[in-house]
Amino acid sequence: MARREREDRETLPGVAEVRLRADDATAQVVLDVLRANFTITAPRDYPGNRWYFQLDTGNTAADPDGDE
Repeated sequence: MARREREDRETLPGVAEVRLRADDATAQVVLDVLRANFTITAPRDYPGNRWYFQLDTGNTAADPDGDE
């Protein structure tokens, strides 16, 4: 059986490099929300209220071609 054509994806799974610029309190709120929904690395704190971390977007979408 031929494989059916897939629709274009709006996003790609993978890892995002994120830079957040916020004060400590705001950064903690944002990081807590992200941790609740994604896997993230420990943020690296830099001067000027900058935080750098990686966010694993994963691929949780069902494969339309799976188990047919």
